[in-house]
Amino acid sequence: MSTFSSTSSLLNRIARLFDTRSKHAKCFEEKRLNEAAFDTIDRGVKTVALEKITGSVGRYHDFDNSFRPRQHLPGERLERIKKLIRQGHKLPPVKLYQIRDEFYVLDGNHRISAAKQLGHKQIEARILEFIPSRNTLENVLYREKTAFHDQTGIPGQIELTELGQYALLNNQIEIHRRHLQYIRNCRVDLKTAALDWYQTIYQPLRTIIEKGNLLAGFAGRTLDDLYAYISYQQWVKGQRRRYGIGIDRLIPKDMEDFREQMAEKEEFEYPEMKRQITAFVLINIRARNENRIMDKLFALEEIKEIHSVHGDIDLLVKIVLTRDLLASDTEIIAHFVQDNIRRINGVLSTQTLIPGFSKIKP
Repeated sequence: MSTFSSTSSLLNRIARLFDTRSKHAKCFEEKRLNEAAFDTIDRGVKTVALEKITGSVGRYHDFDNSFRPRQHLPGERLERIKKLIRQGHKLPPVKLYQIRDEFYVLDGNHRISAAKQLGHKQIEARILEFIPSRNTLENVLYREKTAFHDQTGIPGQIELTELGQYALLNNQIEIHRRHLQYIRNCRVDLKTAALDWYQTIYQPLRTIIEKGNLLAGFAGRTLDDLYAYISYQQWVKGQRRRYGIGIDRLIPKDMEDFREQMAEKEEFEYPEMKRQITAFVLINIRARNENRIMDKLFALEEIKEIHSVHGDIDLLVKIVLTRDLLASDTEIIAHFVQDNIRRINGVLSTQTLIPGFSKIKP
């Protein structure tokens, strides 16, 4: 046997070994039985992200998990489809089954493989969705989300992580629907009211929350969770809270009042969910360290004034901090003093004073 033939044979064996070990596409039937997904909804023709197509209905053994065909499949068909796509031919929509956020190919495996290999991101598909019936938290949330979007027809996806919160949004939409009927003096259907709520109430408040960078303090939650929390506190409970009472000055207690305020603003004019807080820090320091410590403190942007004083304390410092409206003044100030003042070598003790009511001359 020639060296060339021996090398070629070895490469073929390696290719076959790799082909058998690479993961095949996910099996639809296995997923359907695992989720007990038997009831279906026809979703019509939609554009689907190729990355969400993870399996096949009948040919999952013929493609790997990136939808590359296995070695045993002839390549002529795939190359022919790739050529048609390159030439700009419009191919018929593929047919997909959907379970939650995953899609499985009923018809069009080669078209999906070709589109992926050509670097496409989306494909047109006719979709039949299978609704999972097992009562896991993930499935119950998904069913609530699906019912909410089917009933309201809202264009964007609202992602909540707590059970029962979509009912809160439904209640807001119903209140808004009755308000629109009153001011328009005519009947308003649910989907019309839902779209108006989405555009004039939900999106402005969500944008304000996002601009305020509030999500950083709520690990594992979504911006939609914060919308639900804040809107419930303001427009249902309507009571002052330990945290975030500054929201009361920013967002009216009535949902429709908020809508009227936002109607007059462009998105760039939406208020930031932040406020400034001022505090004074009394500092005792070790002897002969005054000038060095004052220089270190004055270099901090948040420190606006430093005074050397005589008496029971050595330094009086004025700090101005910015916090979001769901945080606590005390917590923000305490963290700043601990991280930026008390750790300076030579600082012996600190005492923080937070003003209550202030009168300041211009």
